[in-house]
Amino acid sequence: MRRTVWILAFLVATLLPATTALAGNPHFVFVDVSTSGNTLTVTGKEAGLGDETQVHIVVTATAECINPGDNHPQAANKETVTAEGDFPVQNGKAEFTLTATASFQPECSPPMTVQFSNITVTDAAHGVTFP
Repeated sequence: MRRTVWILAFLVATLLPATTALAGNPHFVFVDVSTSGNTLTVTGKEAGLGDETQVHIVVTATAECINPGDNHPQAANKETVTAEGDFPVQNGKAEFTLTATASFQPECSPPMTVQFSNITVTDAAHGVTFP
């Protein structure tokens, strides 16, 4: 009887922490956003991924063509842009860079400029979002 209890206690003590360690605690360490013309580039790092082999990152944003008077566009000059990709995980961390380009019809040409808003970065597999 004592031997059975000891074996059970040993298994619980060794297997429970291992299961918890594999689960991880996914979170974004940083996200950097830059723009150039009608292109949005998002670079970041996610950690707490445990023994995952890769993550699927999705970036979405709203692109608006703004006139020189800082007026927001009509529906035709606003669009949602998306970029996504799979990135390898090493030592529980993944680094990523995604680029999304807005293409307006009609074009958003000077003196108008493109402005990005509502930028979100999501780890689709874990449901972690960085606003």
